Amino acid sequence: METEFRAEYNEMRAKVQVFATSLLHHVRSSFELEVMLNYDPTGDTWDPGDHQTLDRLRLAIKYKQKQFIAHPNVQQLLAAIWYEGLPGFRRKGLIGQALQVAKMGMMFPVYCSVYIMAPNSTMGSFMKKPFVKFICHSSSYGFFLMLLGAASQRVEILFLEIFGNEWIRSMVQEWKRKERGAWPGLAEYGVIIYVVGIIWGEITSLYNEGIEEYATDLWNILDFITNIFYVIWLVVRISACYITWREERQGLNPWYPREQWDMFEPMLISEGAFAAGMIFSFLKLVHIFSVNPHLGPLQISLGRMIIDIIKFFFIYTLVLFAFGCGLNQLLWYYAELEKDKCYHLPSGLPDFENNDKACTIWRRYANLFETSQSLFWASFGLVDLVSFDLTGIKGFTRFWALLMFGSYSVINIIVLLNMLIAMMSNSYQIIAERADTEWKFARSKLWMSYFEDDDDLPPPFNLMPQPKKFFGKCREKQRSKSFINKSVERCKARYNLVMKLLIRRYVTAEQRNRDDFGVSEDDVMEIRQDISSLRYELIDILRQNGMSTPKIATDEVLLAGKKCKLMERRILKDFQIGLMGGLAKNMETFGKDTKDVFGQLARAIAKKTTLKRKSKDWNELVRKNTGTQDQIGSIDVEEKARQRRQSLRRRSQDGDGKQRKARKFPPLSEVIKLGQMESAAAAAHITLKLDQDKTDPKSPSPNKTALQKQPSPSTQKPSSSPVSTDATTTLPSSKEPAVISPSSTADTKNQSPNAASDVKTTEAKFMGAKPAQKGDSVKKPETVHQKEETKKERKKV
Repeated sequence: METEFRAEYNEMRAKVQVFATSLLHHVRSSFELEVMLNYDPTGDTWDPGDHQTLDRLRLAIKYKQKQFIAHPNVQQLLAAIWYEGLPGFRRKGLIGQALQVAKMGMMFPVYCSVYIMAPNSTMGSFMKKPFVKFICHSSSYGFFLMLLGAASQRVEILFLEIFGNEWIRSMVQEWKRKERGAWPGLAEYGVIIYVVGIIWGEITSLYNEGIEEYATDLWNILDFITNIFYVIWLVVRISACYITWREERQGLNPWYPREQWDMFEPMLISEGAFAAGMIFSFLKLVHIFSVNPHLGPLQISLGRMIIDIIKFFFIYTLVLFAFGCGLNQLLWYYAELEKDKCYHLPSGLPDFENNDKACTIWRRYANLFETSQSLFWASFGLVDLVSFDLTGIKGFTRFWALLMFGSYSVINIIVLLNMLIAMMSNSYQIIAERADTEWKFARSKLWMSYFEDDDDLPPPFNLMPQPKKFFGKCREKQRSKSFINKSVERCKARYNLVMKLLIRRYVTAEQRNRDDFGVSEDDVMEIRQDISSLRYELIDILRQNGMSTPKIATDEVLLAGKKCKLMERRILKDFQIGLMGGLAKNMETFGKDTKDVFGQLARAIAKKTTLKRKSKDWNELVRKNTGTQDQIGSIDVEEKARQRRQSLRRRSQDGDGKQRKARKFPPLSEVIKLGQMESAAAAAHITLKLDQDKTDPKSPSPNKTALQKQPSPSTQKPSSSPVSTDATTTLPSSKEPAVISPSSTADTKNQSPNAASDVKTTEAKFMGAKPAQKGDSVKKPETVHQKEETKKERKKV
C-alpha cells in the first residue's frame, strides 16, 4: 500500500466493508446467502445441495472484513455447518454437552481407524463433520501435550523407581550414569511420532494453501517455529548418540557426570530446543480456546498485545545495544581484574568462599553480551549500584558509568516501559470495544479451517496411507468442457440475479431512510423558501387591508430544491402529466427568471381545495380510473376482458337503437309542405298534429325528454371533448332532417311579435318542449354569426 494515500485507501476499504455488510441486511433466505457466499468466478461451480465451498467468505477473511464475517446471517450459516451431524447438541445443557464432547474425545482413535478403512461408512462419514473433526484433532493434540509432560518429567524412570525391585532400581541408576548420548525413552518416542505427523500436516497445508497465504496466519508462524525447535532437538539428539557411540568404539569413556560436560554439549542443546518447543506447544492451546465465548476475547487481546511487544522491542533493542556498548567500553578492564581475583586458585575453580562479590560482579561487564544482559535485568531492578564498585576503578570512570546507567534507566524505565504499557492498554481498549466482532472473526477462521475435506485425520493417524485417496484419484471423472461452461454460466446468472435483488433492496432502503430521516441543505432551503413565501403572503394581506407595506422586488429567485424535483417525478409518475417543454432545463439552470414552479403549483392546488372545501385524493382517482390487470395474463382475465368488450358494444348498440326509436321526426314531405305554407297555416297544421298525438294513448313522446336534456345550440358551450359519452344527450347528426326550415324562420321574423310568439309556442309543442310561461326570459333570436358557430359545432359532432 502506498504510504502517501494510506488514509484514503483505509477509508475506501471501510466503505466497501460497510456496503458489503449492508447487503447482508437485505438477504431474505438461506438460498440467497449461500449463493452469495459460495460464488467463485475463477474456481469450481457450486449448485444448491453441494458441499459449500464458501469462497466469498474465505476472500473476506483474507482481506480481514471483520464486520462482514461477524454479521448474524453469516454466523448463523457457519454455525449450521459447524454443528452439522449433531442434532440437538446446542439445545443441551452444559453438562450434557461436556459428556458428549468427552465421549467423542475418548473415541477419537476408533473414529480415525474406521475412517482410514471405511471412509464412506456411518462412523467414517460422522468423522467428516466439522465439529467432530475438531474434537478429534483437539483430543489428539491433548494426548500429545500429555506425552510432552511425561517426557519432561521422565515418567519411565519415576515409575520404575517407585514400583520396581532392587534389580530394576540398580538398572535405573546405570541409566542415569549413561545419560550422555542415551537413546530416547517411551514417552520421547511417542513425541517423535507425533512431531513427524505434525510436520507432515504442516507440509500438506503449505502445499495446499501456498506460502503466501500460509505466512499470513500468525498461528502458522508459531507452528513453524515450534517444528524448528523439535527438528533441532531430533537432529542434535541423534548427533549426541552418534558421538557417544563413536567415543565408545574408540575405547574412550563417553559417560561422565553432567557437571563435567562441555558448554555446547549436544545433549544440552537438544534439551534446550526440546524445552522451547514444549513451551510453544502448550501455548498453542490458546488457539483452541478461541471457540469459547469467554476465553476467546482474552486470547485475541493477548495476541494483539504480543504484536505491540514485538513493535516495542525494536526500539528497546536499539537503546539496549547503544548503552551496552558504552558501558562495556568503560568497564571491561576492571571486570577482568575482578575475574582474576575470583579465579586465583591453582585448580582454576572460582573461590566463592573468600571472593563471593568478585565472582558475581565480573560477569556483568565482561563483554557486550553480558553487559546487555545486565542492562536488561536492570529494567526489573535486579542490578544495584554496588556492581559499579570494581577493583581499581577510578572516580571519573565510575561517575561516567553511573551517569550512563542513570540515563539508561530514565529512557528505558520511565519512557519506554510506560509507552509499552500505554500501547498494551490501547490495544486492549480497542479489542474490548469490539470484542464480539473480533471474537467472531477469530472463531470463524478456526471454523473454516475444519470445513475442508483434505485434512480429516489428526496426527499421527495422518501418516497412515488412506485407500480413499488412491481410489478417489482412479475414479475421478473428467467433465466435458461444454458441461463446465454451462455450469459456469448457470452459476453466474444465479449469482447476478441474487446480487441485483440485494442491490435493489439496498437502494430502496437507503432512499427511504434519506427521505424519512435525512436533513440536508435542500431541507434548509425549503424552510427558507416557506418563510419567504409566508412573508409575501402577509404583505399581500396587509396591502389588501389598506395598510402601508414596503415595496418588494417581484423577480426574487426561488431555488428549486431536491424535494421539488422529487415532487416533479412523483407527479409525472402518478398523474401521467407530460413534461412541459424546457421546464426541466429551466429548473436545473438557476437563471434570473427561475421560479419555484412546483411550489407555486402546490400552493395553487391547496388554495383551490380550500375554496371548494373538498379534498380529493388524486392517486385514488387515478387508481379508480385505471384498469389494473395481470401483466402475465390468464384465461379468466382474457375471458372477462372479451365479455366486457361485448357488453360495451351491446350497450352502445342498444342505446343507439332506443334513440332512433325515440326520435319520431315528421316525414320529409311534411317538412317541405310546412316550409311552403304561410306562417298561420303552418301553425294550424302543427296544432292539429299535436291534438292527434294527444288523442292517441299509445304514442309516447320520448322526444320531449330527450330534447329537454339537450341544450339549445345557442346556449350550448363548446366542449373540450370531441365525442360525448352520454347516450341521452346526443345531438342529431347533420344527415337527419331538420324540423324547422330556414324559410319558416324567416317568415316568423316578418310576423308580428304576438304571431311570432304563437308560432314559437306551437313549434315548441310540436318538438315536445315546454312552452314558455309568463315571467320566463325570452331568448333572443340567433344572429347569423351564432348560426354559423352552431353549424360548425354540429359538423364537428
